[in-house]
Amino acid sequence: MKKVLVTGADGFIGSHLTENLLEKGYEVKAFTLYNSFNTWGWLDSLPKEKLDQIEIFCGDVRDPNGVREAMRGVDMVFHLAALIAIPFSYHSPDSYVDTNIKGTLNVLQAARELETERVLVTSTSEVYGTAQYVPIDEKHPFQGQSPYSATKIGADRLAESFYRSFKLPVSIVRPFNTYGPRQSARAVIPTIISQLLAGREEIKLGSLTPTRDFNYVRDTTAGFLAIAESEQTVGEEINIATQREISIGDLAKEIINQINPKARIVCEEERLRPEKSEVNRLLGSNEKIMRLTSWKPQYTFAQGIAETIEWIGSHMDAYKYDIYNV
Repeated sequence: MKKVLVTGADGFIGSHLTENLLEKGYEVKAFTLYNSFNTWGWLDSLPKEKLDQIEIFCGDVRDPNGVREAMRGVDMVFHLAALIAIPFSYHSPDSYVDTNIKGTLNVLQAARELETERVLVTSTSEVYGTAQYVPIDEKHPFQGQSPYSATKIGADRLAESFYRSFKLPVSIVRPFNTYGPRQSARAVIPTIISQLLAGREEIKLGSLTPTRDFNYVRDTTAGFLAIAESEQTVGEEINIATQREISIGDLAKEIINQINPKARIVCEEERLRPEKSEVNRLLGSNEKIMRLTSWKPQYTFAQGIAETIEWIGSHMDAYKYDIYNV
């Protein structure tokens, strides 16, 4: 099997993708963010027998030298390393440019120099902004409604340019909202679940009207693999979506009914995004990924939520449920 590198392997989706690649028999190198505590993020939660199969490379995607060294000798790169929190991008946009745009440029430059066989650059449904039509297909206009989404648009277009200019075998993978075990409390589903499991009867949230298209994390990582294993996806940007939507308010009610029907929702001012920055509707088209690959969602929303509740319940020490996680 091929040797692959996963940047951002210490994160939520990256750690699940690393596991999935191991299960499929790939030789995996995990690029994790260097820190003086020598922690490997969510990879630290994997069983030792799995960790022993992974080659860990600690570095920083913003450093072109470390990126080039990490990519040496690998056949395929799954580039997931990014700054992702939208509220944090309001006051620290420089960090997002350095990580999301320059970091992606470092991966693309190294891939070109090292003649890497495949590069998968991770995008986000946030690049579309509020839906101008639904379901949102890959031809939908882009709209930078936050510094975060603007930097992801920039990274995607850099990836496209390397395919068109240098024939670099790039695919742009665009997951819609992913949830599941290990997701940080800055995302809405763990925010709701952790507050409920902590016994809170007032669940603090932001706007309840936006709708989202939620992928369970194992369906998302299966989408990455399906795109990587298809020659038809080179040079393409591809949604991973369920083509179903739910409002944040209805989502919260569904989780509340499963855990504590007595709880009620409280809208907290500091959690609201600026009016023109809030993405009000995301409903993705999955026609392209289903046409070009064999992928299709395997998990129902009820199954994914149940597994997520169970996991968070046994890892409550990882969640600061009593503060607003930016």
